[in-house]
Amino acid sequence: MRCLRFVAALLATILTVACGSSPTAPSSTGLPSVPVMGVARLSAPQLVAWFRGRQPQPSGVYDATEPVEALAAYFIDEGALEGVAGDVAFVQSIIETGWFRFGGAVPASKNNFAGIGAVDSNPGDAASFPDARTGVRAQIQHLRAYADASAVSCSVPPLHSPCVDPRFALVTPKGRAPFWNQFGGGNWASSPTYGNDILVRYQEALAFNGLAF
Repeated sequence: MRCLRFVAALLATILTVACGSSPTAPSSTGLPSVPVMGVARLSAPQLVAWFRGRQPQPSGVYDATEPVEALAAYFIDEGALEGVAGDVAFVQSIIETGWFRFGGAVPASKNNFAGIGAVDSNPGDAASFPDARTGVRAQIQHLRAYADASAVSCSVPPLHSPCVDPRFALVTPKGRAPFWNQFGGGNWASSPTYGNDILVRYQEALAFNGLAF
């Protein structure tokens, strides 16, 4: 049944792109177009191996409320439930949190790994979640809102887990950015290089584990 749901979501994404309803095309940065909806290529242990084994290690102290092993597993599990590539979402959280050092406006205690609600004009309004798994689930649901035109409401269905994303309804139209390359410049973040930054790090994680785009 989960496979059928995933296929339906993927078809919706393809139709969104084919019909020209997405407002921006994938960026021309030399990186391939990487869909948000899809199957993770890296497992949780592979993500952790890259996170711990890459050099140089980032400065600062790891400050997330749970170990990175738990976070990586949450991203893979929650991503699989919604048909979102959880391994790339994990990399997105690294960009957002500074390798889970949380040196920005969103403290670790909020369990907000994607800056949800932390708009440029008022970053202190970032959403807060009761635990790390809920924060990951909200991020995955928010990603699906951006990437999947069939995710018309934050409810079950079309989602497969209860709605925890407080800003799901604010993503309009649904499916506006089905590719990670389209993120930034107003899609999720204001930085025009946001999507490229995520994909460069994801490429690094793939290469660390002997894979390529």
